[in-house]
Amino acid sequence: MGVTVTSANSLTVEDLGSAAQRDRRKRILDATIALATQGGFDAVQMRAVAEQADVALGTLYRYFPSKIHLLVSALAREFEKAELQLRDKPLPGDTSAERVIYVLKKTTRGLQVDPHLTEALTRAFMFADASVQAEIHTVGMLLTSMLTRAMHPGSADVTDDDVAIARVIGDVWLSALMGWVTGRMTSAETAEQMDRAVHLLLRD
Repeated sequence: MGVTVTSANSLTVEDLGSAAQRDRRKRILDATIALATQGGFDAVQMRAVAEQADVALGTLYRYFPSKIHLLVSALAREFEKAELQLRDKPLPGDTSAERVIYVLKKTTRGLQVDPHLTEALTRAFMFADASVQAEIHTVGMLLTSMLTRAMHPGSADVTDDDVAIARVIGDVWLSALMGWVTGRMTSAETAEQMDRAVHLLLRD
C-alpha cells in the first residue's frame, strides 16, 4: 500500500483565525485518533476522517494535505497533552537521568495503552518525508522540551549540549517505540533500551 504526501503544510492552531476553524481542526484530530485507536494506520482514511469529523473532504485536505500530515499532527497533539500533564508536577528522581527516564516511561505507558493508535502514529512518523517537515519539527520540539525540562526542572539554564542530548534520546526512544510496535521488542526490552541509552548520555 503506497503512502501519498504532498508539499503543502498542515494548518496549525496559529493559522486558524476563528473559533469555528479551531473547533473544526480539533474535530478532525479527534476523528483521526478515534479511527487509529480502532484499527491502526490502515483504518485512517481521509474520507472516513472527513465523515467522522463532519467536514467536507475538500475542507479536510485544506487543513491536512495528506494522511501523513494528519497523523503526525495527531502525534504532536498527544505530546502536547503529555507535556501539559508533566509541566506543573515535580518530577521524581535525584538526577537528570532518573527524571528523564521517568518522563519517557510515563509517556511510553500512555502510548502503549492504545497499541493501534501508537502503531498508526509511529508509522506515520517513520513514513514522513521532507514535505512533513513542519509537523515533524513540532513533534521534535515538544519532545525536546519535555526532556530538557526533566534534565533541568524549574530552570531556564538549558545549553545547546542539553538540547543535542535530548534530541538523541528522543530519536532513540522513537526507534525503540517502533521496535515495540512492529513486535521486534517487548515492553520490558523497550524500557531497558531507554534506561541504558539515557544513562550513557546523562552521567550525573
